[in-house]
Amino acid sequence: MTTPHPEPASPSGLAVLTGRAHVYGDNIDTDRIIPGKYTKTLQLDELARHVLEDLDPDFSRRVQPGDLLVAGRNFGCGSSREQAPLALKAAGVAVVVARSFARLFFRNAINIGLPLAEAPDHALTGAGPLSVDLEAGLVTDHATGRTYAATRLPAVMVAILREGGLVNYLVKHGDYRF
Repeated sequence: MTTPHPEPASPSGLAVLTGRAHVYGDNIDTDRIIPGKYTKTLQLDELARHVLEDLDPDFSRRVQPGDLLVAGRNFGCGSSREQAPLALKAAGVAVVVARSFARLFFRNAINIGLPLAEAPDHALTGAGPLSVDLEAGLVTDHATGRTYAATRLPAVMVAILREGGLVNYLVKHGDYRF
């Protein structure tokens, strides 16, 4: 069972996200996240139905709201398509944990309100639930009891995520205020 929104753990209002992990390897590019033939739509349910289908055909049927996606290095490499993080978020992925992210994917994910945790030294296997404390920069594997350091997000990114994405942030604040 996943708990996508437990009690906030920090003054920022960002919750510690706890859920079941789906674990993949290195160099998962945006074409693997959402195949190009589906990028002509902005229907989120359509994107969610096809997320990761070339990598893991059953992912869209297994993923539950609040689940976590774990990857290795260079997650989101390839084209800069915004549909890749949108598809993950629409499918219910609460946070993506990776050893590293492609720069454009990272920014697109923050802009659409999909939390990311970059944990360069993680050895997560998905054997049990994980917790991600975005503000503290910690990823905990409850099966092993190990906690991994993740890069802490800058204050402006925390503020954008708290509002659910850049558009929501700008509608509310009119400019960057943090």
